[in-house]
Amino acid sequence: MNLNRKVAFAVLALSFATGSTFAQVKRKPVASPKNKPVAAAQQLGPVSLPTDPNVLIGKLPNGLTYYIRHNEQPKNRAELYLIVKTGSILETDAQQGLAHFTEHMAFNGTRDYPKNDLVNYLQKSGIRFGADLNAYTSFDETVYQLPLPTDSAEVFKNGFNILANWAGYVSFDAAEIDKERGVVLEEARLRGKNAQERLSQQTLPAILNNSRYASRLPIGQENILKTFDAATIKSFYHDWYRPDLQAVIAVGDFDVKAVEELIRSKFSLLTNPAGEKPRTVYTVPPTPGTLVKIATDKEFPYTLAQIVVKRPQTVVKTAANYMQSLRISLFNYMMGERLNELLQKPDPPYLYARASFSSLIAKQDAFSSMVIAKPGDLQNAVKVMVAEVERARRFGFTLTELERAKQSVLVQIQNAYAERDKTNSANFVRDYSKNFLTGEAIPGIEFEYNYIASNINKIGTADMNALAGQFISDQNRVIIIEGPDKDKDKLPDEKTVLSWISTAGVGLTAYVDNVTSRPLMDKTPEPGKVVTETKDESIGTTTLVLANGLTVILKPTEFKNDQVLINGYSLGGTSLASDKDFTSANLAAPIIAGSGIADFNQGQLDKMLAGKNVSVSPYISDVAQGISANASPRDFETAMQLIHLYFTQPRKDQDIWKGNISQTRSILTNRGLDPGSVYQDTVSAVLSNYNMRSMVTTLANLDAASLDKAYSFYKDRFADASGFTFTLVGNFDPEVIKPYVETYLGSLPSTHKKETFKDLAIHPPAGQITKTIYKGLDDKATVQMVFSGAYEYKESNNIQLDALEEVMNIKLTERLREQESGVYAPGVRISYSKIPTGRYTASIYFSCASANVDKLIAATMDEISKLKLNGATATDIQKFVAEEARSTQVQLKDNVFWAGYLTGASQNNENPDDILSHVSHLEDITVQSTKDTASKYLNTSNLIKLILMPEKK
Repeated sequence: MNLNRKVAFAVLALSFATGSTFAQVKRKPVASPKNKPVAAAQQLGPVSLPTDPNVLIGKLPNGLTYYIRHNEQPKNRAELYLIVKTGSILETDAQQGLAHFTEHMAFNGTRDYPKNDLVNYLQKSGIRFGADLNAYTSFDETVYQLPLPTDSAEVFKNGFNILANWAGYVSFDAAEIDKERGVVLEEARLRGKNAQERLSQQTLPAILNNSRYASRLPIGQENILKTFDAATIKSFYHDWYRPDLQAVIAVGDFDVKAVEELIRSKFSLLTNPAGEKPRTVYTVPPTPGTLVKIATDKEFPYTLAQIVVKRPQTVVKTAANYMQSLRISLFNYMMGERLNELLQKPDPPYLYARASFSSLIAKQDAFSSMVIAKPGDLQNAVKVMVAEVERARRFGFTLTELERAKQSVLVQIQNAYAERDKTNSANFVRDYSKNFLTGEAIPGIEFEYNYIASNINKIGTADMNALAGQFISDQNRVIIIEGPDKDKDKLPDEKTVLSWISTAGVGLTAYVDNVTSRPLMDKTPEPGKVVTETKDESIGTTTLVLANGLTVILKPTEFKNDQVLINGYSLGGTSLASDKDFTSANLAAPIIAGSGIADFNQGQLDKMLAGKNVSVSPYISDVAQGISANASPRDFETAMQLIHLYFTQPRKDQDIWKGNISQTRSILTNRGLDPGSVYQDTVSAVLSNYNMRSMVTTLANLDAASLDKAYSFYKDRFADASGFTFTLVGNFDPEVIKPYVETYLGSLPSTHKKETFKDLAIHPPAGQITKTIYKGLDDKATVQMVFSGAYEYKESNNIQLDALEEVMNIKLTERLREQESGVYAPGVRISYSKIPTGRYTASIYFSCASANVDKLIAATMDEISKLKLNGATATDIQKFVAEEARSTQVQLKDNVFWAGYLTGASQNNENPDDILSHVSHLEDITVQSTKDTASKYLNTSNLIKLILMPEKK
């Protein structure tokens, strides 16, 4: 399951730094409302916040709590959750890891669903294991999620029986426990066995002050997981899985009273154990003064510093709490804006930084500042980050900063309020889960909207300026320094770190907010005209062709109240750049997207767009160039203006170029230390037949790139609007937006060059290839097996490959996980494309112990051989058909799906009406068709094996 440790403080920064080959300094415009919501004033005070009247909250005589809410997004669906107020913190020394193991066993046999019957039943009902059906274990809670259809009365009713089985009737069959040991150990291997885990083992005792939390990580102790007996885990379940520590949450398209009766009938028989143990509340004792912890690891590719000032947790229960949380949101926003602004310098002082006040673990809040330094520049990074926080404390924030922060908060609440009848059920579940676990109030969106609208303007700069003083302290403070082993001698000692922090504020001056009051466009363009208009009544679209040749596909929907999605594309992309100029061309879109527009730099543009719910980003892929955008209906014109300007007045910013190149160089410096990066770089190289366009950029390529070439390439790609097709999906009236389309898209320049992409034949090589990379300290292997070849792209083939993908996922989960106990989460991904040429790729991937690589590859090939010989079972086909039919029903009511689908149909020159017959085509999937598909596409003559093994000792 999804083990949730909630302790890797550097995860956010690391994902930022490792998510892309190229560092990007662009930050999308922050959404804000044009008009502030207006509502009656609310009285401030210590009184408790109200409870949302739209949720029914009750408690059974045995103590079980339930939350029930009717909600029709998505239609004919419901989210059922079981929340258990128990986790690893309650384990005895002999039970370490068994809270999480218990969660696993809930899927491996209960009173009414022996062995794997539960998963099998739900898959046949259209629920995917892992994607839909899932659970997680943390320090203080265990949560089970079960999304179900409500248009099947039997399946929906059985869902509550499943929750009740988890709550009180898990079997703990000894044979099933032994089979699951390997799976849990492999989960530990997959999520751990890396530099971050080893660093956490060094730093967590400092952050958690050697409390019980530091010694009760949810994954537990390996020796216990290997040897515990059934009695030990049953004892944990008996003590802590009891109704007075449990809640059932049901949100969805159903009758509330009927659901309440189902809960009463299924859960009332659960009993609390005699002489029940008290549910001890553990805390982390304060750390006197400041503790500095320095940790290194051979495979860690970054140098970072984190300053954590801890405070007792405040749970939002009263109006005063809510007002303070509002102030904190404003503070965090403004601090983030200042730190992000520094990334727009030609030589940014760090790779990434953040400073914010938020909840920690173990009933703690914390003001946490973290910075990832460029190699060899930790002192400067730390001083700059600390100085920005000190600047806020000493000089405060400006009125203009505060106004933008308020607009950001207002747009979020305004959007939530506008979508109150279109809110996804899962969003309510999260709120109700917090209410049960911590007591956090659930006043509901109507109250929150009115409260914020009435009270946010009561917050002034004095309130904000006081917060920094409250957050900054040298008491209960922990400072963490992490870096690679090779730089251990260069890292500071405790005295030096404290000296950096104490002197960071020397010579500070007040922040200057560089804002402009100029409009985005000085003059409205001369509109073009619609020359043809075609309606497709079947799927509700209207296609416009403008005089400049640009095509616009409109699909008005009522799926969301406050959303319009805009996608525009034209074929060409970086395939039209020479190899010599590829790096410049590949950097063109992110550089332009981070440089602002016309005469406004990115910082000015961000500030101009405060108060607007709009985001616009140009892109250039290998075969296309285009614009991705979204906006609320009220800010649609602003989105169209930005699109027009990204075509006609892109901005060349030398500072952004220099900063981007500097960041990329820094990331490349230590990339080779991380086994995962080395492996992925090798995978990319092999699967592209070592084409430089698909490989990690080199320092030499960066040296050869230039802003002039990047800017010129961008201008050329957006010079001809006649090749563009735009898709607009969301809440709009076609007749109302047509004038905006004519004005801002119809006026774009056209040359009618009729360009398209070049097929550069970048795809996996033919033949049998095995590539083994030896990198990594721990016993952790990663395997990827790739089948590929030419492909005829059409619906009848596509649906058969989709079926094959899901069948293989089912069979490999059963074989590699359940039978062999050798992996945690095997995966199969089959992709196919028409552009630039018809190709398919079928990838199988898993992580495991190095000693099991050959055995598990052989088991995988055995399952493939069975599919080729016998085809899929009728049961597995039934599972796929049920899953695909139900997911299609949901997708057809989703703006994001339609935006992507209509764009894809246009690019591939397909009939978009085909989606309406997609479910009926599921009948074409048979045992024989799966046999034929497996035989054709899982051809071992074109098989690449890519294996990451630990370094040889």
